[in-house]
Amino acid sequence: MTSVANSKGIAILIVGDLIAYMFSLILTLTIRYGGIPSKTILMTHLPAFSVLFLVFIVINFSAGLYDKQSSFVRNRIHGLLLKAQLINVIVGIIFFYFAPVVIAPKTNLFIYFTVSTAILFLWRIVMFPVVAVTKKQNAIIVGSGDDILDIIDEVNNNIRYGLHFNQHIEAKDLVKDTVVAISDAVKNNNATIIVVDLHNSKIESAMPFLYSLVFSGIQIIDASKLYETIFDRIPLSMVGERWLVENSSTALGSRRVYDVLKRISDIVIASIIGIISLVFYPFVFLAIKLEDEGKLFIKQERTGKNNKIVSIFKFRSMTDNDSGTYDNSGKSKNRITRVGKFIRLTRIDELPQLWNVIKGDQSLIGPRPELPALVNVYEKEIPYYNVRHLIKPGLSGWAQIYHKAHPHHSVAVEDTKDKLSYDLYYIKNRSLLLDLKIALQTARSIMSKQGV
Repeated sequence: MTSVANSKGIAILIVGDLIAYMFSLILTLTIRYGGIPSKTILMTHLPAFSVLFLVFIVINFSAGLYDKQSSFVRNRIHGLLLKAQLINVIVGIIFFYFAPVVIAPKTNLFIYFTVSTAILFLWRIVMFPVVAVTKKQNAIIVGSGDDILDIIDEVNNNIRYGLHFNQHIEAKDLVKDTVVAISDAVKNNNATIIVVDLHNSKIESAMPFLYSLVFSGIQIIDASKLYETIFDRIPLSMVGERWLVENSSTALGSRRVYDVLKRISDIVIASIIGIISLVFYPFVFLAIKLEDEGKLFIKQERTGKNNKIVSIFKFRSMTDNDSGTYDNSGKSKNRITRVGKFIRLTRIDELPQLWNVIKGDQSLIGPRPELPALVNVYEKEIPYYNVRHLIKPGLSGWAQIYHKAHPHHSVAVEDTKDKLSYDLYYIKNRSLLLDLKIALQTARSIMSKQGV
């Protein structure tokens, strides 16, 4: 139910954006020519603009305008719309100066982007919440912990979901007590949906009762799957041997076609970008030498697929090679240089790793490889941390896009737990489409100088 609602909402957004772009074109031509445009004028502009509309949708996709969270959270949509429109303006100007279409870009494009920005804001901020609203179904949720509370807070305070949690039930020590509590909650709240932490041992004993409710028209939803759908990550509190067994075929890579295509794309793309990137090498070398006269490259050991230690190359961004040595506070003894801060922000320091991708030690997309010294710490502190080593590490990944508190070269157990939840989501759901989304989001981050 929830996934269908999500897909429907995203489809409405895309169709609505296309209608907004088309209406903006008609309104632009009306303003430009002082009246409703004739069929000749409209058909002169429509073919080229149609191509541009599709490009805009791709840009909006990469900007995060169709993500499940940002699409429906108003306090984030303003900034995302402005950023996407800015990119659209640049692409539109470049397109029409090279496209074989006889129009006046300086006039029509200025009017068009002014009009389309206003209409998009009207559509996204005012109209979409009304169009997308659906009658919420009464629901109860059974489980314990912060992840369950996060689900309740997100669902009950967001218009995009088709359910509302009327009651939260903690699992009881006795199965009978749990069954009675659920039964009473269903009756008292006229609930049609029960979200249950099926990985909770106390609740698992009540499965026969939950199964019987299915025949009464009650829909049972796994809390971990709902959490994953909402937050695009795996709740670590609900990960255990059962989860690992259920997802072992995905995690261990039973996708031969995907793996082959990804390897081919890694080699082709990394080779092209690697050759083009050679132009940056002299400038980086000069900047590093002028600052401290140190060496240009560093070689580091990282933990790769199947816990294999691999050597990666980077432009030096710290005072020395960071091999995982820390002071008593758990911080790296090295410090980032001024040049290093810039090349990290723009990801230039990562360019030499393209040769690691070609070699096969890394992929363009995957969990970021960690220093062995840190892996040794996290393996002891974080259950199932080694699962992230079932696939090749990458230059960029799902966690780099969506996890905000990135631990850099220092021990950070809690932040790394959050990061692992995103890595597990990628391992479970990885596909060429997901890789493309990560690549587009990475490019956006680099161009906006946010760093990843």
